[in-house]
Amino acid sequence: MANLDRASLPASASVLANPAADRWHFGIIALIAFLTLVDLFAAQAILPSLQREFGVSRATMGFAVNASTFGMAAAGLAVGIFGRNLDRRSGIWISLAVLAVPTVLLSTTRDIAIFTGLRVAQGLCMATAFTLTMAYLAEHFPAERATGALAAYVTGNVASNLFGRILSAAVADLGGLSINFQTFALLNLAGAALVWTTLKRTERMMPDRLRRRRSGNWRLVLGNRRLQSVLAIGFLILFVFIGTYTYVNFRLVELGLSPMQLGLVYFVFLPSLFTTPLGGYISRRLGAGAGIVLTLFCAALGLIALLSSSLAIVLAGLAVVAVGTFLAQALATSQVGRIADTEKAAASGAYLASYYTGGLLGSLVIGQIYDRFGWNTSVLVLVAMLVFAMLFAVPLRAMKSSYRNGQETALSNGSGQPHP
Repeated sequence: MANLDRASLPASASVLANPAADRWHFGIIALIAFLTLVDLFAAQAILPSLQREFGVSRATMGFAVNASTFGMAAAGLAVGIFGRNLDRRSGIWISLAVLAVPTVLLSTTRDIAIFTGLRVAQGLCMATAFTLTMAYLAEHFPAERATGALAAYVTGNVASNLFGRILSAAVADLGGLSINFQTFALLNLAGAALVWTTLKRTERMMPDRLRRRRSGNWRLVLGNRRLQSVLAIGFLILFVFIGTYTYVNFRLVELGLSPMQLGLVYFVFLPSLFTTPLGGYISRRLGAGAGIVLTLFCAALGLIALLSSSLAIVLAGLAVVAVGTFLAQALATSQVGRIADTEKAAASGAYLASYYTGGLLGSLVIGQIYDRFGWNTSVLVLVAMLVFAMLFAVPLRAMKSSYRNGQETALSNGSGQPHP
């Protein structure tokens, strides 16, 4: 495959993009995103099978499966602080190659503590590749094409949620748990090979001293109230997302679904592949705060549908939850760079840490509630978390006018749309 950077990533922002080439290269970016995060949620689709295999409670197995989010949070902070000197291409492909090691080891262990540790190691590798890829895209695409590159990457992430779960359920059902993890180890190596052949070696992430000094100013980052709101929103979004899609599997089994059918359930993510790119449009029309409130309100309605004993209604509710949370996540993520003017690296690291910490606690807390009080109580707690997230979005309403001002300035300067 031709080198992606030589083929399409111009050295100067003045070089015009070729639409056909963009579609090809954005497709490659989406595929890299897919192969980077395909392991993150795939194990959720086989959670009931894993629980039976390890002989532990639902809460314990759910926590072990989602322990990867702890590694994601830790690596996000570490790369944000120390990763400026890393060559992006090398860091990405090496992270994905190393990711194959804990993945294949998962096929050999039946000790829950070792399983949990290997999931943490997976998270460390995935977050390193994720963060460095986002830096690569920001540095190599001019402003007018960066939006498309980011949208392609997010779309690949959404696809990993969908097809990773379906593949995991299908392979585990046909070949068993060991074959499942070995298959995903091969996907990790395929991701490393794709990055090696399509990305170009880069310079250091932040070579000048001024940016090094600015990126480490955590006091300014964490003291920004709007950013604090965004961090809280990110925390609560993944809390709800993981709390929902981890333990709904047990509810679906109660409704009579087999492991193979559980994998097919994740086609509920398919609408999100088409709705997530609308985040920029919603932000422009409504503003970030109002957009987040609207999308999370839709997700809350979807959660309420999960209280039904009808399989069709539950599946429709899951689709609505996915659409709402993915859109809200896109809107929240877009605000980090705008709010943290000169502290983008530190802010991104803080957001990633908060986001995945929310996922880890979501798996732990909802698992305990499910085991002790049942599914209906779990759903009501998840709805309450979305209400809190909507309250945190209220201070972001003023971002609408500032976005429009920034958009007008960018257009008057000939730089195109502001980065979402």
